[in-house]
Amino acid sequence: MTFFWSSWITILSIGCWLFILGVLLFVLKYRPDLEEDGTTGHTYDGIREYDKPLPKWWLVIFFGSIVWGVAYWVFFPAIFPSKWDGIATVEVDGETVPWTSHNELNSELESNNKVFTDNFEKNILAKADASGATSTLATLAEMQATMRRSENPPADLQTQIDQKVAELAPYVEKLSENPNALKVGSRLFLQNCSVCHGSNAKGAVGYPNLTDNDWLYGGAPENILTTLHNGRVGGMAAWRDQLGEEGIRAVSEYVLAISGNQEGYDLDETMVAQGKVIFNEPTNCVLCHGEDAKGMISTGAPNLTDDIWLYGGDRETIRETLRYGRAGVMPEWQTKLGNERIMLLAAYVYSLSDQKVQSDASPAMATTPNTNTAEAVEVSTN
Repeated sequence: MTFFWSSWITILSIGCWLFILGVLLFVLKYRPDLEEDGTTGHTYDGIREYDKPLPKWWLVIFFGSIVWGVAYWVFFPAIFPSKWDGIATVEVDGETVPWTSHNELNSELESNNKVFTDNFEKNILAKADASGATSTLATLAEMQATMRRSENPPADLQTQIDQKVAELAPYVEKLSENPNALKVGSRLFLQNCSVCHGSNAKGAVGYPNLTDNDWLYGGAPENILTTLHNGRVGGMAAWRDQLGEEGIRAVSEYVLAISGNQEGYDLDETMVAQGKVIFNEPTNCVLCHGEDAKGMISTGAPNLTDDIWLYGGDRETIRETLRYGRAGVMPEWQTKLGNERIMLLAAYVYSLSDQKVQSDASPAMATTPNTNTAEAVEVSTN
């Protein structure tokens, strides 16, 4: 808060407090001239005005509220908030910090989360034979707390955090077979993920289907965990200026020819041949999608040879994608949900997927995390 607003609020608060106190004291000391019958001489519609003392219970409440106001200023940062933190404190991240509405919210969230995590360890991890995750979760939480508190965290700390997240993968597999874990995971999905992916997780235009085996960044538990923890930000560049309209049409024809969606289309073989040449130029499509056009998990580039399309696989939609590009973001969920809930959510998503081994992805690709791209958004023509 700026000094101006801090001063304005302080002056207004003290001014109101002094005004109310002054009015009350004036009323208590003021004695009007009375008639012989004890009235002030004022009558209205047959009603005569007496000068009776204020009820004691009313005075106690009124003066009590004034004292309460002073106590509030002492306990909380109400007077010059930029200078005075107040004497009230709360516990956040194991540290005693001055009270603010933000700190109080975080403290209450931590208390509620403690109840959840205790229940998670006793009634879910233990029953799923996944109690080994407890020590990994504790270490991970310490690393994340260090990252939050440090202005200049160690350069390799994020890498260590990512490694700890990947260590939770075997336990996610076990949770994916536990009915209680899946029940909680399904509710987390409905509350947080269904707005984009749909309540049945089958996605929509621009949002991928999570129930098949087509994954931009890999469908293994460690890949899903990385996606949920770090989020994904991806984009496909617009090629209109580089390729021109003729180049766009040629590449579109080639993509349509190699995809599993070409039935019903009369392909222009000349344009297909031209598009293949353009596609395979080192700085063009092949750079991300590969020579076989099956995409790369390491970059989040989709497979162009199947019949799975995020934005549509018809000729005109492919051309539009190439002309203007695609961009999409999936937010990170670690801050909002925490490690335990992400494990449950990852287990639920993993249980929905086909879980077959992807023959077109090498092991190295399948396990390479990429926090700069978006799992939830296919941003190419697929």
